[in-house]
Amino acid sequence: MSMPLQQKIAVAKYIATKKLRGEKKYPLVLELEPLLQCNLACAGCGKIQHPDDILRRRLSVEECVAAVEECGAPMVSIAGGEPLVHEQMPQIVEELVKRKKFVFLCTNALLLKKKIAQFKPSPYFSWMIHLDGMRERHDESVCRQGVFDKAVEAIKEAKAHGFRVYTNTTFFDQDGPESVRAVLDFLNDELKVDMMQISPAYAYEKAPDQGHFLGVTRTHEVFKAAFEGGKRKKWRLNHSPLYLDFLEGKTDFECTPWGIPCYTVFGWQRPCYLMSKEGYAKTYKELLEETDWSKYGRGKHESCNNCMAHCGYEPTAVLRTTDSFKESLRAAFGN
Repeated sequence: MSMPLQQKIAVAKYIATKKLRGEKKYPLVLELEPLLQCNLACAGCGKIQHPDDILRRRLSVEECVAAVEECGAPMVSIAGGEPLVHEQMPQIVEELVKRKKFVFLCTNALLLKKKIAQFKPSPYFSWMIHLDGMRERHDESVCRQGVFDKAVEAIKEAKAHGFRVYTNTTFFDQDGPESVRAVLDFLNDELKVDMMQISPAYAYEKAPDQGHFLGVTRTHEVFKAAFEGGKRKKWRLNHSPLYLDFLEGKTDFECTPWGIPCYTVFGWQRPCYLMSKEGYAKTYKELLEETDWSKYGRGKHESCNNCMAHCGYEPTAVLRTTDSFKESLRAAFGN
């Protein structure tokens, strides 16, 4: 998996320890959602469809730290909602960094320039800025004009202050191979972000727009064409080669939903952060031991049939990579 050497070593050591202990189910990344409130109303996201009393809820610093320590994942992706709306977000990040967790703060970047002075550069901390295409496409995706330009300004500001900057781009069925290449070329060559994360859009049950999510066949078509000519080797993609093979349809494997568990204001979400109707567990132990994992994945659950999202399939790809000397070499030296 493409990541800084310090992070590669820490994650590899973590996985090796789990395997030596004979553990079969363990997390790689914790998806932490300290709030669901957001300052955008994107058509493809259903988080803000909750009533106001839910949107006003916040996980405390102590609750966030407890969830991270309970689950033990070496990496934490802080999402929402919009994390920078949370007034204690700097303290949450600081406490997780103190514990040497690799923290990715996912943000639409509207508040980043205003809040950046409250954060400190660290090898354990990265901004993860959402950019779902070039200017017109991104602004259409987030349902507000001018957001693309603000995100680009924020990326430049963060890099100027010495932060690591990752991006997260979700592709919908309006996005063809050309638009995939355009945004990745822009992020890679012009903005020179440290790493880029990509994923086909998943159909959130509460999302206002249910008509533009990528299915499996369309995903294969788009990414096979976008990666044609060895383009994916050029881009600094934050994915294992096997996951990129999976997007292209060159290989297939099952979902590993426990690989990226989600802790939110409701508790531990079953089976992953993309599904909201399967209920919640009170503890991580309960999530792991009392969830019927055999129900989930393509061909097993109707909500999973068109899903190829990184949250379920990247963990599988990573674990397969660590089991194979050949794939480990491929991950180390290119996509």
